Amino acid sequence: MRLARALAAFVLALAGMTLTTAVATADVQAAVTKLSHSDAASRFSAAGLTWSSSGGCSDRDNPTCTSFSQINLTTVQGGITLKRASGCALRITGGTETGHASGTYSHWNGYKLDFALSTCINNYVRGTFTSIGGNKWRSGSGNIYFLESNHWDVTYYNCGGC
Repeated sequence: MRLARALAAFVLALAGMTLTTAVATADVQAAVTKLSHSDAASRFSAAGLTWSSSGGCSDRDNPTCTSFSQINLTTVQGGITLKRASGCALRITGGTETGHASGTYSHWNGYKLDFALSTCINNYVRGTFTSIGGNKWRSGSGNIYFLESNHWDVTYYNCGGC
């Protein structure tokens, strides 16, 4: 009887570990779901976000284009959350195209968007988020907004409360 109970406890513990591992794996996969350019563009368009490129193109391998190819789903959701929360007209000027700085949380790896400057978004970020110095602000969800010379460079670690 003791052996049967011990075996049952072991099986339940093993099942719990398997379930926990499956959930953790699913969470990680959800965090890095990649989208095509057309899927991301459709989502942005439906939410009222616009985009532009100096080259008038969307080729990921051309630095004068604005591409969303291989962008993270949470980055797209974060941009949409920013649009809805701020009520601002947002124009994306940079996505996953080559030509940006490298790194784990980079444009190329799908974690960043660039937004054109406007009085509305400038006031929203500065008035809503926490200044962390160096022209950077952190949202309540932990995303980082960096005011560069001619745009906002935003790192989306998550969807911003979507």
